[in-house]
Amino acid sequence: MASRFILKTRRARVAFLHDVLMAAVSFPLSLYLRVGGDISYFAQSFLVEGAVIFTIVAAGVFWFADLYRGIWRYASLNDLMAITRAVSLIVLIFLMLLFVVTRLHDVPRSLPLINWFVLLVLLGGPRFLYRVFKDSRLDHVLELNRATRVPVLLVGAGDAAELFIREQARDPGAPYRVTGVIDETGGRVGREIHGVPVLGRVEDVEGIIAKKGANRPQRLILTRDGLDGADVRTLLALCDTHGVTLSRLPRLAELKDGIGNPLAIRPVAVEDLLGRPRTVLDREAMRKLVIGRRVLVTGAGGTIGSELARQIAAIGPATLILFDNAEYQLYEIDMALAEACPALDRRPVLGDVRDRGRVDDVIARERPELVFHAAALKHVPMVERNPNEGVLTNVVGTRNVADACRAAGVRLMVQISTDKAVDPANVMGATKRLAEGYCQALDMAGRAQDETRFVVVRFGNVLGSTGSVVPLFQRQLAAGGPLTVTDPNMTRYFMTVREAVELVLQASALGVSNSETEGRIFVLDMGEPVRIIDLAHQIIRLAGLQPEKDIAIKVIGPRPGEKTHEVLLHGAEKPVPTACEGLTLAAPRTFDLTLMSRTIDELEQSARARDTDRTLALLHTLVPEFSGQAGNRVAATQ
Repeated sequence: MASRFILKTRRARVAFLHDVLMAAVSFPLSLYLRVGGDISYFAQSFLVEGAVIFTIVAAGVFWFADLYRGIWRYASLNDLMAITRAVSLIVLIFLMLLFVVTRLHDVPRSLPLINWFVLLVLLGGPRFLYRVFKDSRLDHVLELNRATRVPVLLVGAGDAAELFIREQARDPGAPYRVTGVIDETGGRVGREIHGVPVLGRVEDVEGIIAKKGANRPQRLILTRDGLDGADVRTLLALCDTHGVTLSRLPRLAELKDGIGNPLAIRPVAVEDLLGRPRTVLDREAMRKLVIGRRVLVTGAGGTIGSELARQIAAIGPATLILFDNAEYQLYEIDMALAEACPALDRRPVLGDVRDRGRVDDVIARERPELVFHAAALKHVPMVERNPNEGVLTNVVGTRNVADACRAAGVRLMVQISTDKAVDPANVMGATKRLAEGYCQALDMAGRAQDETRFVVVRFGNVLGSTGSVVPLFQRQLAAGGPLTVTDPNMTRYFMTVREAVELVLQASALGVSNSETEGRIFVLDMGEPVRIIDLAHQIIRLAGLQPEKDIAIKVIGPRPGEKTHEVLLHGAEKPVPTACEGLTLAAPRTFDLTLMSRTIDELEQSARARDTDRTLALLHTLVPEFSGQAGNRVAATQ
């Protein structure tokens, strides 16, 4: 019954027809190998009858044998043993039937043995040639499975799972015994990889791990990048219920970066819970944007800036200028790039974007063609208590960089923004909205003169970034709790830093080459918002602990300037699709450049004078949708 179920799949049916055809060919071929040119004599006696009988017997044995659970892509010694058993049974049955039909009259006694070898080669040869063709190597074909100690269940029936199974089988001292595989797509359910059955889909996992006995898995291992986040969260909850550990193999990106080895399992990370499908990027356009050019990154020591520096360095710019006011962070990224890209011309520069003279001097002297402006104050409560400093860095600093780029004829400046700039309820969001608006106004003003292009890229929270909730939860967890949540209904958009920076580079490539993007904001597709309290539960579970039992979760109330929900687009920003599915263009809400420049001058004067009331009043004038009130900022210190 199992084989007939398997034969419902298209590839299994093709393999079955292939094997029947090989059986039909094998009998006359074997006879020819035995008698050579005298085969015409046997054509008058038993050749046709023998070939028909042999083919029918072979088809029957193939139908009921477990030859079609295995996947040709992963053919191994286990498959050869199964083929050997089937061929032996076919020859034995055929010999008995041939005796009944012909009494073996005129049948060469060596024919069954020759036929056994020929059919074995015709069945096994294509499988192993296909495997060798796919792998371009021979050393992993002849392998046997061996038992190991800890039973595990793999999620993902692809190459990584096959490699893990094979290596665990090869090493007698390997710590794991793979009892089954979960195929999230369902296309390989019922088949086998090196004798390990593909048991079902993600929805079948609970029934599989609930079974008792030696094959009950003690650990689930994710083997594939990009598994759907909802599936990972479901698996985490099931593992928590049944006392099973959830782990994963290293991601491809980690292996490319030289982190660990492909078989070293590790805990599931928070970013695995997002499980966002990977965006198809135009990497050639990104390469053309950067390669051979002089590039400057402000805030190069921060979370976004340092990842920008790493990805840009990997593409191959002519020179990479790293600009930051934090000496140690600048030192760290400079040393990291020295190890990763020793031939790269790096220029670490200490400086503050608030210092107009320093910014002008660096950009005029280094002559960058591309500038990525990531320097900013981003921590909402901190900026709320220090609004003047937020204005000086986020507004005045951005204007300093943008004006210097324009004066020096920089080809492209990219402004990194945030979802908190949409209907801002805090000073940080209002200052970032002003920075967006200034760059938009410059882009619109310079389009006729073919001047510097200004591209604004907006996205939400980055996992693990400085001041974000995930490192806070991890510190609180290490201290034994409680994990503090400001509002049980609070949601945020999250994205990994690597994906955010990839999309920033993609937006930059689109923006510089497409005049239709002028004055618009690129908005990254952040997926579905995540409830912060759910994230707290998941981080506790990832540590193997029980929420509210081992680690408490405490609701402490919103912090100054926090909103319950963030949005990525303002109501007046009509979304426009782009050629990249991970990016949307927001229609511009432009400012008058002359009026804006004059008001920012006043804003800078009040901020440098530490006139907080005047600073907040001007922010409300420049950003009418800013909902924060000066009276709510009694805690402001600057």
